[in-house]
Amino acid sequence: MTAEAGAPAAHGPLAGIRVVELAGIGPGPHGAMILADLGADVVRVDRPANPGALDLVGDRPDWLLRGRRRVQADLKHPLDRDRVLELIAHADVLVEGNRPGVTERLGLGPDDCLSRNPGLVYARMTGWGQTGPRASTAGHDINYLSLTGGLHAIGRPGQPPVPPLNLVADIAGGSMMLVTGVLAALVERERTGAGQVVDAAMVDGTSVVLQMMWALRAVDAWSDERGANLLDGACPYYDTYTCADGRYLAVGCLEPAFYAQFVHGLGLDPAGLPDRDDRAQWPALREIFGAALARRTRDEWTAVFDGTDACVTPVLTFAEAAHDPHLRARGSVTTLGGVPQAGTAPRFSSHTDAPPPAAPDSPPIDLGVAVSAWESAGRATAAGARG
Repeated sequence: MTAEAGAPAAHGPLAGIRVVELAGIGPGPHGAMILADLGADVVRVDRPANPGALDLVGDRPDWLLRGRRRVQADLKHPLDRDRVLELIAHADVLVEGNRPGVTERLGLGPDDCLSRNPGLVYARMTGWGQTGPRASTAGHDINYLSLTGGLHAIGRPGQPPVPPLNLVADIAGGSMMLVTGVLAALVERERTGAGQVVDAAMVDGTSVVLQMMWALRAVDAWSDERGANLLDGACPYYDTYTCADGRYLAVGCLEPAFYAQFVHGLGLDPAGLPDRDDRAQWPALREIFGAALARRTRDEWTAVFDGTDACVTPVLTFAEAAHDPHLRARGSVTTLGGVPQAGTAPRFSSHTDAPPPAAPDSPPIDLGVAVSAWESAGRATAAGARG
């Protein structure tokens, strides 16, 4: 790969893996970001401007696109499509997030690409999947989460369900499953030499994310009633509380030993408390905890429980999280290009010297340059293997 092509340095466990990302929104770009963070050489193929598309950043740098180079191509134009196919011919992975049938109509479907590159991992990111009654319809995180039962379970009793940002379907059930599928297919390719299609659907991934609830439900340990379960805010020792300054504290002391430390930190006599295992006593126990925690500020309570196993932490805003000592020490939240954002994860003992992700490229590089660079790299690799 040539320096002129803006190729990233070879760092990370995925160094040498080449990924073509057909531009999309949400989980596709997030998954491609993770692959780039892990060292893959990712080239994102941007579409011409579409006034009807969702645009959350405008002309500002989009740090979700960090760590990869970008080219522009009109995939409906035969010349641009053919150049993208040339790029795909030298890739290990293709990531696309269109509705089913779109890439086939463009001449960039799995058959088109795998005929040019039999070892390609063709990763498809959709909400509803490639098949099924809803496959051709639009949707967002809230829709996939609602259909799988997860959204109904989130919120307070007697109130409407609360969308948990777009963390469950888009990210946990979407991009993380996409990355898992890509890595699994790359491992299988090492054995067989053959690529394949990865069908990563958010409804499938979200159902997998919810498997713990399905398992609890199977043994009558989870109710479909919202706000009536151990992990949904009903339990007084697994919830959030308002402190004296109006800010919040998260309490998660499920285990008896951790619960004992929490009660001790509050200065309460455990012998005088309602039975924590009697759900009928949970409202009374909640009132006691709430009254105790309302006597001090959030940061005062944070100091009380700091260094203990009481499982008590402050509820931080994003602005506060950017300065949290633990997150800063680990690089869980870092600053790149003057912008606070997530660091890379997970960590690898063989790549402790890996540099931070690069900022999104602007302007995009020429498509022909990207193709030539990968062609040259392929020839160099082949020559090295022969040598």
